[in-house]
Amino acid sequence: MCTRKKLCNIRGFSEAKVDKIKEACAKVDTAGFLTALQVSDRRKQVFRLSTGSQELNKLLGGGIESMAITEVFGEFRTGKTQLSHTLCVSAQMPGENGYMGGKVIFLDTEHTFRPDRLRSIADRFNLDQSAVLDNVLYARAYTSEHQYELLDYVAAKFHEEAGVFKLLIIDSVMALFRVDFSGRGELADRQQKLAQLLSRLQKISEEYNVAVFITNQMTADPGATLMFQADPKKPIGGNILAHASTTRIALKKGRGETRIAKIYDSPDLPESEATFAITVGGIADAKD
Repeated sequence: MCTRKKLCNIRGFSEAKVDKIKEACAKVDTAGFLTALQVSDRRKQVFRLSTGSQELNKLLGGGIESMAITEVFGEFRTGKTQLSHTLCVSAQMPGENGYMGGKVIFLDTEHTFRPDRLRSIADRFNLDQSAVLDNVLYARAYTSEHQYELLDYVAAKFHEEAGVFKLLIIDSVMALFRVDFSGRGELADRQQKLAQLLSRLQKISEEYNVAVFITNQMTADPGATLMFQADPKKPIGGNILAHASTTRIALKKGRGETRIAKIYDSPDLPESEATFAITVGGIADAKD
């Protein structure tokens, strides 16, 4: 779906030509309403990816959901990147309800992707290391514009190999926006660009039935101390990111290698917490 304004900006596309294109599209696709029963039938295609921890899976209603954007945020060392690496492996394994596994695309904005980490996680699940690494497509994004442009390649890849890819990871979604846009003077432009990126991610997840997993950073909230809030930190991205993410998970540090995950926002999951651990083999259940 594309706006009339965007089509008119394409060289060689006059307003009359755009009108004809829209008329032709309207004949092919009615773009009408669906009944709730039809939507329910479509939702039966949704699958869930294991996080490596049974407790965390239970918190998420079975795992990371497809046709949705799942966002995890927290301070450094809370397990965001570790969870991303574990999902790279678990997404390739057969799961519940007939899920057969598939390939993964990893967009790295912070240079935190480590192939050797995937090897140790693959060993935990008795998988061939080379096969696991071969099923993960990796791209390094250097600017927020580059990050957006890489989604064109992602969509093309999903289209070429329909049904093969099951997971798209962006670690992290906001890092480059913090670099490219600074100060309140550029905040509106930053949020508009971010909204366009997230809208694209939503369309990709729904059209190709893939799970989109994004990590996010935290920032200090100056007004939190005045409001006597217990935690003066909040996820960055503002309301744009908050509304675009289907499920938001807050991570915080526990004792030793344990971490605590909390449902921060979700359309169908209750607010609850789960404890997991970071191990040599990736994310796993915490030992009592």
